[in-house]
Amino acid sequence: MLTIQVKSSKNEYPIHIGKALLKHLDELIPSHYTSVFIVADQTVASLYLNQVISGINRKNVHTTVIASGETSKSIHTFYNLHTEAIKAGLDRKSLIIALGGGMVGDLAGFVASTFMRGIDFVQLPTTILAHDSSVGGKVAINHEAGKNLIGNFHSPAMVIYDVATLQSLPEKEIRSGFAELMKEAMIANNGFYDQLLSTKLHKLDYSFLTDFLTEGMRIKAKIVEQDEKENGARKFLNFGHTLGHALEAELGYGKMTHGEAVANGMLFAATVSERLYGCDLRFKELLGWMRQNDYPILHENMDCDSLLLRMKTDKKNISGHVQMVLLKKIGCPVTRELEDHILLAYLKEFLGEMSQR
Repeated sequence: MLTIQVKSSKNEYPIHIGKALLKHLDELIPSHYTSVFIVADQTVASLYLNQVISGINRKNVHTTVIASGETSKSIHTFYNLHTEAIKAGLDRKSLIIALGGGMVGDLAGFVASTFMRGIDFVQLPTTILAHDSSVGGKVAINHEAGKNLIGNFHSPAMVIYDVATLQSLPEKEIRSGFAELMKEAMIANNGFYDQLLSTKLHKLDYSFLTDFLTEGMRIKAKIVEQDEKENGARKFLNFGHTLGHALEAELGYGKMTHGEAVANGMLFAATVSERLYGCDLRFKELLGWMRQNDYPILHENMDCDSLLLRMKTDKKNISGHVQMVLLKKIGCPVTRELEDHILLAYLKEFLGEMSQR
């Protein structure tokens, strides 16, 4: 087992990464909690919920199963989870466990941040994508106008990442997770970028996956420690997300995975960066990697005006102006405000080029 320590303004918490950790939860999670409330989606619950209950091996363990998919990250599900927590008798010394991917972590974490004004929660990520979302304490639910617009900062008490759970992932979830790894590489580590560009997801070597996840989480943890509340460097972690979040909202949550949308957003951010800064971000290699690994690629039939409106609701924007994360080179991210007409022109040009390639 490997452990990474993350320092937040309120606490320092460990990220434990290894195999078969779900069998040893009782040893890793402190025993002082009065009760435990496990939140899992239907897919993950069928695979791992009983194993987690056995691994905790305590009294006063309660469970709830929600529908799989991004549509569960809603105010309705959020309210229902509070109701279930109250009925289960949770108090301020109770613990919520988020078992699953990024959706469950965001939702259960936001419930934990607001239940009785905030109780502890533990992240048990079961997807590659969740290596990113489980670190840093950003918790939220979606609004129909945009992704993660209702949320909070609430760091987990710990993250327990059993990489054995990743063996059950479908290909689209592997693609989704690797997009966030690619994001971390592009904003911080050129060597890591090289490694990922040579990785074939259809023939994924799981012996390297732990190393990839560890590097991604170290990059994320270092940035979060520098800027917990997203006032500076943490904004760089949104590389690819300005268009990515807009795509998710425009297409309807769940139609395209978060990572697939972010991958397209990174392509767009890369081409804008190359035009504005004259840099070489190996756009053609990135596009080739995406196509080789069956990422859905945008086309010119998308409504650019509607996408622009979605991009303007992004949380990073100031006074209605879009703030994009761009790269001067691999490992050198910057934020830049783009006027609507310029951004719209870039977007139309980008979608037209994607349709021709």
